Amino acid sequence: MLDFEEELKKFRPSLEIDQVEDNVYNNNLTDVTDLLDEMLKEIKEHQ
Repeated sequence: MLDFEEELKKFRPSLEIDQVEDNVYNNNLTDVTDLLDEMLKEIKEHQ
């Protein structure tokens, strides 16, 4: 049987994951709330 605690101690995330995390957190990405804000602004301008 596996000892999960021991396996977790040995775990090391891959470098690719770290690179992706850095890229995601360091970029100013548009999310759903940004899109909704922009849509509401456009609707208000056209009324």
